[in-house]
Amino acid sequence: MPNPMFDLSGQVALITGSTKGIGKSIAEELARAGAKVVISSRKPEACEAVRAEFERQGLTAIAKAANVSRKEELQALVDFTLANWGRIDIAVCNAAVNPYYGPLSGLSDEVFDKTIHANVKANLWLANMVIPGMAERGGGSVIMVGSIGGILANTVIGIYGISKAADHHLVKNLAAEWGPKNVRVNAIAPGLVKTDFAKALWEDDTRRKERESVTPLRRLGEPADIGGIAVFLASKAAAFITGQVIVADGGVTIL
Repeated sequence: MPNPMFDLSGQVALITGSTKGIGKSIAEELARAGAKVVISSRKPEACEAVRAEFERQGLTAIAKAANVSRKEELQALVDFTLANWGRIDIAVCNAAVNPYYGPLSGLSDEVFDKTIHANVKANLWLANMVIPGMAERGGGSVIMVGSIGGILANTVIGIYGISKAADHHLVKNLAAEWGPKNVRVNAIAPGLVKTDFAKALWEDDTRRKERESVTPLRRLGEPADIGGIAVFLASKAAAFITGQVIVADGGVTIL
Protein backbone atom coordinates (compact mmCIF):
# COMPACT_ATOMS: atom_id res chain seq x y z
CA MET A 1 0.00 0.00 0.00
CA PRO A 2 1.44 3.44 -0.94
CA ASN A 3 2.74 5.58 1.86
CA PRO A 4 0.08 8.29 2.43
CA MET A 5 2.81 10.84 3.11
CA PHE A 6 3.73 10.68 -0.58
CA ASP A 7 0.24 10.11 -2.01
CA LEU A 8 -0.78 12.78 -4.52
CA SER A 9 -4.12 11.25 -5.47
CA GLY A 10 -6.70 13.84 -6.46
CA GLN A 11 -4.11 16.54 -7.08
CA VAL A 12 -3.44 18.27 -10.39
CA ALA A 13 0.14 18.99 -11.44
CA LEU A 14 1.21 21.26 -14.31
CA ILE A 15 4.79 20.72 -15.49
CA THR A 16 6.44 22.92 -18.11
CA GLY A 17 9.10 21.47 -20.37
CA SER A 18 7.86 17.98 -19.60
CA THR A 19 8.28 16.02 -22.83
CA LYS A 20 11.82 14.84 -22.15
CA GLY A 21 14.65 14.80 -19.64
CA ILE A 22 14.13 16.08 -16.13
CA GLY A 23 10.69 17.53 -16.85
CA LYS A 24 9.37 14.24 -18.18
CA SER A 25 10.79 12.36 -15.21
CA ILE A 26 9.10 14.78 -12.81
CA ALA A 27 5.77 14.45 -14.64
CA GLU A 28 6.01 10.66 -14.65
CA GLU A 29 6.85 10.34 -10.97
CA LEU A 30 4.12 12.81 -9.94
CA ALA A 31 1.66 10.76 -11.99
CA ARG A 32 2.87 7.51 -10.42
CA ALA A 33 2.21 9.11 -7.03
CA GLY A 34 -1.40 9.63 -8.10
CA ALA A 35 -1.47 13.13 -9.54
CA LYS A 36 -3.23 14.10 -12.73
CA VAL A 37 -0.50 15.69 -14.82
CA VAL A 38 -0.43 18.29 -17.57
CA ILE A 39 2.31 17.71 -20.14
CA SER A 40 3.63 20.76 -21.93
CA SER A 41 6.48 21.87 -24.18
CA ARG A 42 6.72 23.94 -27.33
CA LYS A 43 5.89 21.14 -29.80
CA PRO A 44 2.32 19.74 -29.89
CA GLU A 45 3.41 16.40 -31.35
CA ALA A 46 5.94 15.86 -28.53
CA CYS A 47 3.29 16.68 -25.93
CA GLU A 48 0.82 14.24 -27.44
CA ALA A 49 3.44 11.47 -27.69
CA VAL A 50 4.23 11.71 -23.97
CA ARG A 51 0.56 11.91 -23.05
CA ALA A 52 -0.13 8.73 -25.02
CA GLU A 53 2.90 7.03 -23.45
CA PHE A 54 1.64 7.88 -19.97
CA GLU A 55 -1.86 6.69 -20.86
CA ARG A 56 -0.44 3.31 -21.89
CA GLN A 57 1.13 3.07 -18.44
CA GLY A 58 -2.22 3.75 -16.80
CA LEU A 59 -1.25 7.28 -15.77
CA THR A 60 -3.64 10.21 -16.02
CA ALA A 61 -2.42 13.02 -18.26
CA ILE A 62 -3.52 15.71 -20.65
CA ALA A 63 -1.27 17.76 -22.91
CA LYS A 64 -1.05 21.24 -24.36
CA ALA A 65 1.83 22.93 -26.13
CA ALA A 66 3.05 26.29 -24.85
CA ASN A 67 6.10 28.49 -25.23
CA VAL A 68 6.65 29.78 -21.70
CA SER A 69 8.35 32.90 -23.06
CA ARG A 70 4.98 34.01 -24.43
CA LYS A 71 2.72 35.13 -21.62
CA GLU A 72 -0.48 34.53 -23.56
CA GLU A 73 0.51 30.91 -24.26
CA LEU A 74 1.38 30.33 -20.61
CA GLN A 75 -1.98 31.77 -19.55
CA ALA A 76 -3.71 29.55 -22.13
CA LEU A 77 -1.95 26.54 -20.60
CA VAL A 78 -3.19 27.47 -17.13
CA ASP A 79 -6.71 28.11 -18.48
CA PHE A 80 -6.67 24.75 -20.30
CA THR A 81 -5.76 22.97 -17.08
CA LEU A 82 -8.47 24.71 -15.09
CA ALA A 83 -11.07 24.06 -17.80
CA ASN A 84 -10.27 20.34 -17.79
CA TRP A 85 -9.62 19.66 -14.12
CA GLY A 86 -10.76 22.76 -12.25
CA ARG A 87 -7.66 23.25 -10.12
CA ILE A 88 -3.87 23.34 -10.01
CA ASP A 89 -2.31 21.99 -6.82
CA ILE A 90 1.28 21.56 -8.03
CA ALA A 91 3.16 23.68 -10.55
CA VAL A 92 6.63 22.75 -11.74
CA CYS A 93 8.62 25.43 -13.57
CA ASN A 94 11.07 23.31 -15.54
CA ALA A 95 11.19 24.79 -19.05
CA ALA A 96 14.39 26.76 -19.63
CA VAL A 97 16.82 27.86 -22.32
CA ASN A 98 20.59 27.81 -22.44
CA PRO A 99 21.47 29.48 -25.76
CA TYR A 100 25.04 30.55 -25.12
CA TYR A 101 28.30 28.80 -24.22
CA GLY A 102 31.26 31.03 -23.54
CA PRO A 103 32.54 33.86 -21.34
CA LEU A 104 30.25 36.67 -20.26
CA SER A 105 32.43 39.10 -22.24
CA GLY A 106 30.99 37.60 -25.43
CA LEU A 107 27.37 37.66 -24.30
CA SER A 108 25.06 39.75 -26.46
CA ASP A 109 22.25 41.83 -25.02
CA GLU A 110 19.76 39.78 -27.02
CA VAL A 111 20.92 36.46 -25.53
CA PHE A 112 21.02 37.93 -22.03
CA ASP A 113 17.44 39.14 -22.39
CA LYS A 114 16.25 35.85 -23.93
CA THR A 115 17.76 33.78 -21.10
CA ILE A 116 16.43 35.92 -18.26
CA HIS A 117 13.04 36.19 -19.95
CA ALA A 118 12.57 32.44 -20.39
CA ASN A 119 14.28 31.23 -17.22
CA VAL A 120 13.18 33.84 -14.68
CA LYS A 121 10.38 36.10 -15.86
CA ALA A 122 8.33 33.19 -17.25
CA ASN A 123 8.61 31.38 -13.92
CA LEU A 124 7.32 34.45 -12.11
CA TRP A 125 4.48 34.69 -14.61
CA LEU A 126 3.45 31.08 -13.99
CA ALA A 127 3.74 31.44 -10.23
CA ASN A 128 1.53 34.52 -10.27
CA MET A 129 -1.00 32.74 -12.46
CA VAL A 130 -1.38 29.67 -10.26
CA ILE A 131 -0.57 30.63 -6.67
CA PRO A 132 -3.67 32.75 -5.95
CA GLY A 133 -5.89 29.77 -6.79
CA MET A 134 -3.78 27.51 -4.60
CA ALA A 135 -4.14 29.99 -1.75
CA GLU A 136 -7.92 30.09 -2.14
CA ARG A 137 -8.08 26.28 -1.90
CA GLY A 138 -5.94 26.18 1.22
CA GLY A 139 -2.48 25.56 -0.16
CA GLY A 140 -0.29 24.13 -2.88
CA SER A 141 3.25 23.52 -4.02
CA VAL A 142 5.34 25.35 -6.59
CA ILE A 143 8.63 23.77 -7.62
CA MET A 144 11.26 25.48 -9.74
CA VAL A 145 14.05 23.53 -11.36
CA GLY A 146 17.20 25.50 -10.66
CA SER A 147 20.78 24.31 -11.05
CA ILE A 148 24.08 24.09 -9.24
CA GLY A 149 25.06 26.57 -11.94
CA GLY A 150 23.18 29.03 -9.76
CA ILE A 151 25.50 28.17 -6.85
CA LEU A 152 28.91 27.63 -8.46
CA ALA A 153 30.70 29.79 -11.01
CA ASN A 154 31.08 28.40 -14.51
CA THR A 155 33.17 29.92 -17.30
CA VAL A 156 31.01 28.66 -20.18
CA ILE A 157 27.40 28.76 -18.95
CA GLY A 158 27.58 31.88 -16.84
CA ILE A 159 24.34 33.51 -17.99
CA TYR A 160 22.45 30.26 -17.42
CA GLY A 161 23.85 30.14 -13.89
CA ILE A 162 22.90 33.76 -13.29
CA SER A 163 19.32 33.01 -14.34
CA LYS A 164 19.18 30.00 -12.03
CA ALA A 165 20.60 31.98 -9.11
CA ALA A 166 17.75 34.41 -9.71
CA ASP A 167 15.29 31.49 -9.66
CA HIS A 168 16.70 30.30 -6.35
CA HIS A 169 16.06 33.71 -4.83
CA LEU A 170 12.67 34.00 -6.53
CA VAL A 171 11.71 30.84 -4.64
CA LYS A 172 12.65 32.42 -1.33
CA ASN A 173 10.67 35.58 -1.99
CA LEU A 174 7.56 33.76 -3.16
CA ALA A 175 7.80 31.41 -0.19
CA ALA A 176 7.92 34.37 2.19
CA GLU A 177 4.97 36.09 0.52
CA TRP A 178 2.69 33.08 0.22
CA GLY A 179 3.66 31.00 3.26
CA PRO A 180 0.80 32.47 5.33
CA LYS A 181 -1.62 30.99 2.77
CA ASN A 182 0.06 27.54 2.98
CA VAL A 183 1.56 27.74 -0.49
CA ARG A 184 5.04 26.23 -0.41
CA VAL A 185 7.64 27.25 -2.98
CA ASN A 186 10.89 25.33 -3.35
CA ALA A 187 13.59 24.63 -5.92
CA ILE A 188 15.56 21.60 -7.02
CA ALA A 189 19.14 22.34 -8.09
CA PRO A 190 20.42 19.42 -10.16
CA GLY A 191 24.05 18.88 -10.96
CA LEU A 192 25.07 17.58 -14.37
CA VAL A 193 22.27 15.29 -15.54
CA LYS A 194 22.40 13.24 -18.74
CA THR A 195 19.76 15.04 -20.77
CA ASP A 196 19.69 16.42 -24.30
CA PHE A 197 19.61 19.90 -22.76
CA ALA A 198 23.02 19.37 -21.14
CA LYS A 199 24.52 17.20 -23.87
CA ALA A 200 27.29 19.67 -24.66
CA LEU A 201 28.58 19.22 -21.10
CA TRP A 202 28.66 15.41 -21.00
CA GLU A 203 28.75 13.87 -24.48
CA ASP A 204 32.52 14.34 -24.74
CA ASP A 205 34.10 11.30 -23.03
CA THR A 206 37.06 13.22 -21.67
CA ARG A 207 34.93 15.94 -20.13
CA ARG A 208 32.45 13.38 -18.77
CA LYS A 209 35.16 11.29 -17.11
CA GLU A 210 36.71 14.38 -15.58
CA ARG A 211 33.35 15.36 -14.10
CA GLU A 212 32.69 11.87 -12.79
CA SER A 213 36.12 11.76 -11.15
CA VAL A 214 35.36 14.85 -9.04
CA THR A 215 31.81 13.77 -8.16
CA PRO A 216 31.69 11.90 -4.82
CA LEU A 217 29.12 9.43 -6.20
CA ARG A 218 31.37 8.95 -9.27
CA ARG A 219 28.58 9.27 -11.81
CA LEU A 220 26.48 11.84 -13.60
CA GLY A 221 22.83 12.28 -12.75
CA GLU A 222 19.96 10.63 -14.57
CA PRO A 223 16.54 12.27 -15.05
CA ALA A 224 15.05 9.66 -12.71
CA ASP A 225 17.24 11.02 -9.92
CA ILE A 226 15.24 14.25 -9.95
CA GLY A 227 11.64 13.07 -10.35
CA GLY A 228 11.38 11.59 -6.86
CA ILE A 229 12.54 14.83 -5.28
CA ALA A 230 9.64 16.64 -6.92
CA VAL A 231 7.23 14.05 -5.48
CA PHE A 232 8.69 14.68 -2.03
CA LEU A 233 8.41 18.47 -2.34
CA ALA A 234 4.82 18.23 -3.60
CA SER A 235 3.72 15.79 -0.89
CA LYS A 236 2.69 15.90 2.77
CA ALA A 237 6.18 14.66 3.60
CA ALA A 238 7.48 18.16 2.79
CA ALA A 239 4.63 20.04 4.50
CA PHE A 240 7.05 22.07 6.65
CA ILE A 241 9.56 22.83 3.88
CA THR A 242 9.41 26.08 1.92
CA GLY A 243 11.84 28.55 0.41
CA GLN A 244 14.53 25.91 0.06
CA VAL A 245 16.88 24.83 -2.72
CA ILE A 246 17.35 21.05 -2.66
CA VAL A 247 20.69 20.23 -4.29
CA ALA A 248 20.90 16.93 -6.19
CA ASP A 249 24.39 16.79 -7.66
CA GLY A 250 26.08 13.59 -6.49
CA GLY A 251 28.00 15.65 -3.96
CA VAL A 252 29.79 18.06 -6.31
CA THR A 253 29.05 21.18 -4.26
CA ILE A 254 30.29 19.70 -0.98
CA LEU A 255 33.90 19.70 -2.14
